[in-house]
Amino acid sequence: MYRTHNCGELRMQHVGQEITLSGWVQNTNDLGYMMFLNLRDRYGITQLAFNEENTSKELFEKARTLGREFVIRIKGEVIERASKNDKIPTGSIEILVKGLDILNASRVPPFTIEDETDGGEDLRMKYRYLDIRRSPVQQSLIFRSHVAIESRKYLAGEGFIEVETPNLIKSTPEGARDFVVPSRMNPGQFYALPQSPQTFKQLLMVAGMDKYFQIVKCFRDEDLRADRQPEFTQIDCEMAFVTRDEVLRNFEGLTKYLFKTVCNIELADFPLMQYDDAMRRYGSDKPDTRFGMEFCELNDLAKNKGFVVFDNAELVVGICAEGQANGYSNKDLKNLTEWMQRPQIGAKGLVWVKVNADGTFKSTVGKFFSDEDIKEWAEKMNAKPGDLLLILSGEAEKTRKQLNELRLEMGRRMGLMKPGDFKPLWVVEFPLLEWDEEAGRFHAMHHPFTSPLPEDEEKMLGGDHETMKNLKANAYDLVINGVEIGGGSIRIHDRALQEKNFKLLGFTPEEAEAQFGFLLGAFEYGAPPHGGIAFGFDRICAVMRGQTSIRDFIAFPKNNMGRDVMIDAPSVIDEGQYEELYLRSTAEDEV
Repeated sequence: MYRTHNCGELRMQHVGQEITLSGWVQNTNDLGYMMFLNLRDRYGITQLAFNEENTSKELFEKARTLGREFVIRIKGEVIERASKNDKIPTGSIEILVKGLDILNASRVPPFTIEDETDGGEDLRMKYRYLDIRRSPVQQSLIFRSHVAIESRKYLAGEGFIEVETPNLIKSTPEGARDFVVPSRMNPGQFYALPQSPQTFKQLLMVAGMDKYFQIVKCFRDEDLRADRQPEFTQIDCEMAFVTRDEVLRNFEGLTKYLFKTVCNIELADFPLMQYDDAMRRYGSDKPDTRFGMEFCELNDLAKNKGFVVFDNAELVVGICAEGQANGYSNKDLKNLTEWMQRPQIGAKGLVWVKVNADGTFKSTVGKFFSDEDIKEWAEKMNAKPGDLLLILSGEAEKTRKQLNELRLEMGRRMGLMKPGDFKPLWVVEFPLLEWDEEAGRFHAMHHPFTSPLPEDEEKMLGGDHETMKNLKANAYDLVINGVEIGGGSIRIHDRALQEKNFKLLGFTPEEAEAQFGFLLGAFEYGAPPHGGIAFGFDRICAVMRGQTSIRDFIAFPKNNMGRDVMIDAPSVIDEGQYEELYLRSTAEDEV
């Protein structure tokens, strides 16, 4: 037997028992006449004790050969610990060791296997199997497991059926780039790995499955960042005979259930916010509503006063940072302006106004505007003495995005994003289509299968070009704390409407038939009204745990270049494989 108990289990009630433990050596402390050792497994840490009085010389010397991460088995007696450690659950006891087996030695690890490690991210990803031994990473993966189990419980309880869809599918030109897989049995032809099971789950609705779900791996060949990976997981769902509000009610219920069951957090009902309002009030379609600092448009008060920067701008808009006037020196504001001028944000400048305690103002534009003018700004922005006004101007869409970045930065600096505070909301009624001037065609705001609002269907079938720009999608995103958790829509289920949408997106009838003929054909056999949603599973785990990166919720993630540095993938393949797959080899390319 390797163990009678695990390393996080033993307590005072076990004192006097003979036990067996197995695990990894966390660290050792040799005091000469006695020695202490921390033994670790995924359940916790237990202190082991060796001393000259109760330990044989042979056993003592054997213990002194142990290094970090050695795998050992010990037998011994649970005793009360003289110097208790209230930071760990087993801190009241220790094991007086009577027998020791070294199950496997270990090289010195390249970084410390501690909660706070000295290993950089690249090093830890190269030795990910060691990184996972650290408690924070283990707890993230265990948390992910709990969320998956509870998701299945909830959805099964609501009558959903889990159905697996194919991983080798057809490449489609819309959305992100596909990962493609050459077919040996069909020379010159390729599968694609699914960016989502979108068309398959719609076909399941045509097939009468009514309520489908899948915790499914998806693949996108896109540039990476902290909340993106080339392969990721979705909680993917679809329902037949539903309206938008029924979908929202079901998946608001799932979200509340997960927070309550896994985190013991009660969420209030989720408000709805229209896309246009989100952009106007926050400059983002995924606003962080844990704090206010909403945008205030100043065109009517700030333009046509002789300040060219404002006069020539499409939009003058600002935020009020409450109580920050005294906290920002001129140097601080200069640094904040330079922060806004970085290429990542691209603002040309920043206008600021300090509201003084005596009702006067200090501003970068004092020579262009009187105190009466600026007082009107302050009143419109509900500013009080001690507040700081921060104002941007320029092209409307770009300026709103820049001010969104400033708002979030001020929220961070002012401590307004409080850990454990969760503010979900539904963002609804997105534009259906986006016009691309360069390409001379529309792009789908979500995907090509999204239905317009019911009142816009006739407009879509018979409207002119300008009408198409104003169509609203029957789509919805779930946002929590400024992070898009998931999104979905009511789908098109009528062939004529779907063909019209493909045409608007630049598909010829032949291209639409070649790419999606299977779906269009299915719509002719009694397709029910249907809709669904997909949650970013890795992302919701990270948000629930208050983290910004999804990597620690994925056992073996890729780095920013899409590489698995542990197994060194992607890599070249054998020359014989090139021939089998009818591909030109790299050697031939070089020639």
